[in-house]
Amino acid sequence: MTKLIQAIDQRFHWRWLSAVASWTIEKAITIQQIPAPTFAEHERATYVMNQFHAMKLDSVFMDDQFNVFGRLPGISSEPALMIVAHTDTVFPAETDLSIRRVNNLVYGPGLGDNSLGVAGLLTIIDILQKQQIRLPCDVWFVATSREEGLGDLGGMRAAFDYLKSRIKAVINLEGLSFGYVYHAGICVRRLRITVEADGGHSWANYGSPSAIHTLMQFGAQITHLTPPNTPRTTFNIGIIKGGHSINSIATQAELWLDLRSEDSATLISLEQQIHQLIRSMHTPETRFSVDVVGDRPGGSISVNHPLVSLARDALAQVGEIAVLETGSTDGNIALSAGCPTVTVGLTRGANAHRLDEYIETQPVAAGIRQLILLTLAAAETRFEA
Repeated sequence: MTKLIQAIDQRFHWRWLSAVASWTIEKAITIQQIPAPTFAEHERATYVMNQFHAMKLDSVFMDDQFNVFGRLPGISSEPALMIVAHTDTVFPAETDLSIRRVNNLVYGPGLGDNSLGVAGLLTIIDILQKQQIRLPCDVWFVATSREEGLGDLGGMRAAFDYLKSRIKAVINLEGLSFGYVYHAGICVRRLRITVEADGGHSWANYGSPSAIHTLMQFGAQITHLTPPNTPRTTFNIGIIKGGHSINSIATQAELWLDLRSEDSATLISLEQQIHQLIRSMHTPETRFSVDVVGDRPGGSISVNHPLVSLARDALAQVGEIAVLETGSTDGNIALSAGCPTVTVGLTRGANAHRLDEYIETQPVAAGIRQLILLTLAAAETRFEA
C-alpha cells in the first residue's frame, strides 16, 4: 500500500497546494455562513447542489432528506467510491455565525464540524477536474443531512441505501479529524425517559409523589452505574426537563440519556440495567415510560484492512503518524452493513459544538494532500467483500 501512495504522490508537483488550501478555507467559511440546523439543512444543501452543477458533475440531485448527490464518472463500470460529508450543525438557525481570525486560527460555530468537511468535497472535485484525472471507477460525492444529535444519521441511512449496491468503499470527511483514521463506529442508544405523577400543591399536597423528585432519584442511581472501560462504554444524562411552577408538585418530568459502547452486547447490557432501575421504581403513583430517540448501529473493519492501510499511508506521506480511532459518525451506517469505510479529516482545531469553535489553517494543505492521495488510491484498489 505504501508504494501505491508514494507512486500517486509523485504524479503531482503540489505547487498549487497552498492556493487550494486558501480556497478551501474560504469555501468553508461561505458554507458556514449558511445556517443548517439538523432537519433544516435545505438552504445549505441547495448551495452545495448549485456547486455540484457548476462543477458539471453527473446525476446531481437532492433527495427528500436534503442529501445532495453528484457523480464523477470513471473509466470503467467497476464499483464506485462514495465520499461523504455532513452539512448539518448543532446550532440553531438564529446563532451568530460571525467569523474571527486570530493568527493561524479561524473561529466560527460549525466551521470545523463540518463546513470544512463539505468544502473538502468541493476541493476534491475541483482538483480532479483541473488536473484532468480520470479515475478507474465512478466517485459519488454526497453531502449528507441529519448527522448530528437527534438526526440519528438519517441522511446517511438514506444515501447509503440508495448507493450501497454500486459502491465498494466509503470515505467520510470530518473537518477537525486530521491525523486520525476512524475505522470503527461505536453503538449509540438514546432514550427519553419520562415520569408522570398526580402532583398537586407544594403545601396542601405535601407528600404526594413528584415526577421531578422521582426522576432525580432515578438519575442519581444512574450515576452510580459503572460501565466497563474495555470495551469502552459510557453514559450521559444530557437534558432534564419537567414541572410547570415552583410551588407545584410536578406531574411530569423527563431526562434524555445517551448510551455508547464499542460493543453492541455491552451496550445492550447497559440498557438492560437502565430498564431494571425503571422497573424497580415504577409504581401506580410514579409512572415511567421510555422512548428510543436515537439508535446508531456500530461496525468496524480491521486495523489491517487495505482501506485503513491506505489512509495511514496517506497520512505518513504528508508527515503524520495516524492515530487509529473509534467514534460515532456517518461512517457507522456503512460499517454496520459491512462496507469498508474510514473517516478522515482536513485540519486540527478545537471546541466543536461550542460557539468558540476554531480551525487551524496551517494543516489544511497537508489535509487536502492526504485526502487526494487516499481518494486516488482507494479508487485504484479492489477491496474484498
